[in-house]
Amino acid sequence: MNLKTIFTIALTLLIFNFSSAQEKPKNADEILSIAFEQAKKENKNVMVMFHASWCGWCKKMDASMNDALTKELFDKNYVIAHLVVLEPAIKKHLENEGAEALLNKYGGEKQGIPYLLIFDGDKNLLADSKMVKNNFVLKGQGNNMGCPGTDAEVAAFSYKLKETSNLNADELAIISERFKLNNPN
Repeated sequence: MNLKTIFTIALTLLIFNFSSAQEKPKNADEILSIAFEQAKKENKNVMVMFHASWCGWCKKMDASMNDALTKELFDKNYVIAHLVVLEPAIKKHLENEGAEALLNKYGGEKQGIPYLLIFDGDKNLLADSKMVKNNFVLKGQGNNMGCPGTDAEVAAFSYKLKETSNLNADELAIISERFKLNNPN
């Protein structure tokens, strides 16, 4: 092989690898379709978490849910689907198309992230991230609790988990104690 052929092959492979690395993320509908299909099969609910690469509280939420003490508890009750939203212009390519529209549809606009939605396997909304002071509503009222850390946020989150899962009191206590570690005070 001559040098020109080798150079052409190398350049073609480089361009192919670069374009593959820049592949668009799945859109929100694809991600949720897979999650709802799995939830139906496994008789679980779907927990949708809206997050972004820059969001420190989103990272804390993931760390809390994936902690060795809590991961199994979440996994046995929920199919968890992550949707990327609210990225800065330079990282817009990371967002899942349709995710921000879904966030807005369920009252998450101007609420901050992480923002959660919990659906049953038939796509019925059971709960969201909103909470009202001293009133643990399942959906539609109040402000986003984000990544729970304060006593009120953890209590509201625990209530939503209790109402949308098969978690027992001991398991909810484990989750609550782990999330209380997120309290910055």
